[in-house]
Order: sequence, then C-alpha cells, then structure tokens
Amino acid sequence: MKKILINILYIFIILFLIGVLFSISVFIYFAKDLPRPERYTEYPIIRQTEIYDRTGENKLYTVYGEEVREIISIEEVPQHFINALLTAEDRSFYSHFGIDFKGIIRSFILNFQSGRTVAGGSTISQQFVRSAFLTTEKKVMRKIREIVLTVELERRYSKNEILEFYLNQVPFGANIYGIESAANMYFNKSAKELSLAESAVLVSLLPAPSYFSPFGENVDILLSRKDRLLDSMSEEGFITKKKTEEAKEEDIVFYRSPEYIKAPHFVLDVKKSLEEKYGEDFIKEKGLKIYTTIDYDIQKKIEEVVKEKVEENYNYNAYNAAVVVIDPNNGEVLAMVGSADYFGDPLPEGCTPGLDCKFDPFTNIVNSERQPGSSFKPFVYAIAFENGYNGETIIIDEKTNFGTSLNPYIPQNYDGLFRGEVTLRDSLAQSLNIPAVKVLKDFAGLKNTVERVRDFGINLSESYEFYGLPLVLGGGDVKLIEITSAYGIFANDGYKNNISSVLKITDKEGNIIEDNNNTSQKRVLKSSVTEEITDILSDNDARAPVFGQNSPLYIEGEDIAVKTGSTQNFRDAWCIGYNEDFVVGVWVGNNDNSYMVNAPGVAVATPIWREVFEILLEE
Repeated sequence: MKKILINILYIFIILFLIGVLFSISVFIYFAKDLPRPERYTEYPIIRQTEIYDRTGENKLYTVYGEEVREIISIEEVPQHFINALLTAEDRSFYSHFGIDFKGIIRSFILNFQSGRTVAGGSTISQQFVRSAFLTTEKKVMRKIREIVLTVELERRYSKNEILEFYLNQVPFGANIYGIESAANMYFNKSAKELSLAESAVLVSLLPAPSYFSPFGENVDILLSRKDRLLDSMSEEGFITKKKTEEAKEEDIVFYRSPEYIKAPHFVLDVKKSLEEKYGEDFIKEKGLKIYTTIDYDIQKKIEEVVKEKVEENYNYNAYNAAVVVIDPNNGEVLAMVGSADYFGDPLPEGCTPGLDCKFDPFTNIVNSERQPGSSFKPFVYAIAFENGYNGETIIIDEKTNFGTSLNPYIPQNYDGLFRGEVTLRDSLAQSLNIPAVKVLKDFAGLKNTVERVRDFGINLSESYEFYGLPLVLGGGDVKLIEITSAYGIFANDGYKNNISSVLKITDKEGNIIEDNNNTSQKRVLKSSVTEEITDILSDNDARAPVFGQNSPLYIEGEDIAVKTGSTQNFRDAWCIGYNEDFVVGVWVGNNDNSYMVNAPGVAVATPIWREVFEILLEE
C-alpha cells in the first residue's frame, strides 16, 4: 500500500512538473513575439503639436494627426478621478496581479442575468495592454496573448506606473486619447482642474465613447451613468453621501466653442510654413511646442478694434479689413488680423467665397496681393534721395502728359488742383500725384525703382515695363505684410530684417529644434535717407494743407510717421505708420475687389490704424 502511495505521489509530481513546463512553454511561445512591456516608455505614441504666443502662456492652436493626446503624470490627475475609474473599471486594481478572476466571474453572472453584456471582466492592466499593444479581435489566441503580456506588465511595473500608462492611452472619443486631452476637449480645462462630477462623466464615457458622446443624442444616458457611478463611489466609501448629492446637482457644461483656434490667420500661416519646412506628419505627430512671435493680449484687442471699425465702414460699402503689426528692430510679427472676423459669415448672404463675396472670413488679406495706392510713394522718394535729391528739392506741380498724344497719361491730384513749385517734402507729405510721377521718372528711375524695392522685401513679380509710371501711384500689386515690413526699414535706420513668425520650437523632451534670434540685418538704405523720410512722414504741418492739423493721422505727443493710400475708384484703402518700436499696416476694402464709396485711406483705414497704435502705445 505504501509503495502504491509513493508511486501515485511520483506520478502527481511528474504531472505537476509537466504542467508547469507546459505552462512555461505556452507562456514563452505566446510571449516571444509580443512587444515588451518595459519598452512602453519608447512606444511611439502620437503626440499633438501645440502652438503658443510669445509668452508661452496662451495656447493658440493644437495640431494633431489621427490622435489627440497630451501626456501627463499621475500626480496631475485628481484623486477623485482615479477613485471614479477604479469604481467603474477595476475595484481590486491594487490587489490583483493583472488578472481578476473574481471580476471575471462577477461580470459573467451579471451578463448572464441581464441577457446582454453589461459588465466586463478585464482589469485596467488588461485594457491598457489591449489598447496599446494588441487588437480588439475576440479570439482565443489574442486573449491568451493579452493575459501573458498583462502578467509581464504587472511584473515589471508598479501599479501607479500602469495606471499612468492607462490614463494617457485610453480613448475618450474619436481621436481623443488620454485624460488630459479629454479634459481639454470636453471641458476646456486641464485634467487637474476636473471636478468630481466632471470626472464621473469622463469615466462614464469609457465603455462606449462614441455612443455616450456629450455632443450626441445620448447625452442624457451619459449623465444618468454619471449619477449611478457617483452612487457606487459612495457605496465604496470614496465619497460621502453629501458629496454624492452635491456632485449630482452640479451643472455639467460641455465646452463646444467653434473658436478652437486663436489668432487663426496667423496660426494657420505659421502651420503651413512649418509643414513646408519639416513635413506635415512631423508637425502633426511629434509633440512639438512652437512659440510664435505674436503677443496674444495685443492680438485680442486689435481683433476687437477691426471687427468694430469694419461694421462702421459698412457706410462706405467697405466690408473687410486686415492689420499686421511688426517690430522693426527684428522683423517679428506681433499681431496679425487677416480679416474682420475669421468666425463670421461671408457677406452678402448667399455669396460664394473666393468669387463674389465682399467679406470672405477665411482669406488672409495680410498675405494677399492688392494695389497699395499712395502708400507706395515713400519708397520712390527714398530712392530719389539716394540719388542725391532731398526734401527741399523743388518740383513743378502742373498738368503733365507723361505719355504721347496718341496714348496720353495725364495723372490728376486728388483735388484736381495744381500747386506750381513745391518741395519734395510737401509733395510727399500731401501725397500729390503729379510730382510723385515726376520723381519716379526723373529722380528715381522706373527700372531702378523696381529693382530696389525688391531689395526692400516687396516682391514685384513683373518687369518695370509692365508697371510703367503708374507704379508710384500704387499700380503694382503688393502684400500688406511685405509693404509693412518694408516700412520697418525706415524705422530701423535703413536696415532690413526678414519677417519672423516663430521664436522657438522644442520637441516633446524640451530639446530646441529651432531658435530664432533673428540677429541678421541687411542695410538697404542710408541712415540719412531713412531719417529724412521719417521726418517728412511725421511732419503734421507739412501734411496739414490736405489732411488738416487734427486729422486721425496725428497722435498728440507722439512722434509717429504715417502714410495713407487709396487706389483708383476706391477699391483699396491703406494706412501704414511706424515709430521706433512698431510698424502698423492696415488695409480696408472688399474681397471681391468691388468699389467702396468715397472711401480714401484716411477715412476708412486710418481710424483703425490710430486705435491699433494707441493700443500699442499703452503696452
């Protein structure tokens, strides 16, 4: 009998060892091709790129590809969110080894009793493994792999590390991954700011984010799930009955603003240029932080001014405006408003953007080509001064045919009058047309002018023969940003800076990818020339015969140089002015190039320019 028992014991031991070896073999077989859990920190999570203003405090836009994700540490997640998650998804998370057999049995019973799936048996660790490393196919082989990898995950990482992985990986909606992105998307706040009720809402989303979407038709079901979860948290001892009722009564407000982007024309311009430089996928997925040059506090104020003033300009049949502010000392764009209201509706109602709209919200006029009118004249005078002329040079303002008898070109001054002998100072300050054409023809030279203004950064695309003498009166298309930057040369002692929109770019680890010091300047005009142009454009007495002593061009106590411009039939109105710190360019008109009504630059563009400059002077 004793021998039989010994044999049975031997058989049992052998079978046990065979079972152990079989289990180990199965484990090795299924684990050999699996991604290693210890490499999760190297897992290629797609992270969105964020664009900020120059302070780094104002996020302007988030650029993402297929996933919206922002990684945070578990310390930044409120404890009441974690408690809600554990209550709903894995109550024994801190006690099991990755697989919760009691939970599996409990969910089986609940599902059997209800006749449908009402509970899952997967732990948080399993859910993370499935989401990060495996597919969701319901096959035995996949389930075995899931269990193997989950055990490995639990062996190598602490519970808090696994929970942090999960919180940054789990989907809360279409393309929305991780608690931080969910908090931003649904409540416009950081995860650490979530209330107890908001936390319960987000946890209640997890089983079916699309079905329970706050913006879908089942939001009432979502809020009911939130209340049931709060009751369960109370039963588990995580919150008191009082806290439960208070959270149930909290008014849940979901954030769904269309203004998901700040300084939109500027931001999209930056995004486009960086995608051309680095590639679209790199910008979308590498978690970059892009610090731009604009000051968003200034930007907001200017946007309000533009919107308000454009409504006033409806009386002139003028429906749009654009503004750009540049620091002449380094070329940095401090503000950019590409249209009256990016989020507005096209006008008139029923028009087709890009075809017949007077107001097209999405077109960035700052980068569009329009005729500059008399705002182009200072460059011609500057070139004349380079050639040895000056503000006291005399020129005759008289009726003149600059063409031929068969093809006449007889420009007129704004008032149809002739003044006889005038100085170049007075002719520029008062924006007289006939003297300006003579300056181009006889003092600056048409061919020379076209070549020189390209040195200033104004990219005239055609030959000088194409433009002819009307060039000085604004006969060549220019971009507002380029001509405003070129005025910065007058403000910067004759030095030209490249236009700059980005200060710095860092990767997700904080390493600097691009750092723009923008210290490279190129002299394109003599100091004496820029000083004289500035002196003329800031001479209120010299321009008073046309504009008056108290025109909106004059800001009392401030030494500001400024020039207006209007094109034929009032299609475009301009005002560009500067001091040593700022250059402000303003355009007013209609997107479809239709006529405004008696709308010179001083009437429709200068009031915007003045208010913008007053904002800047207060900073």
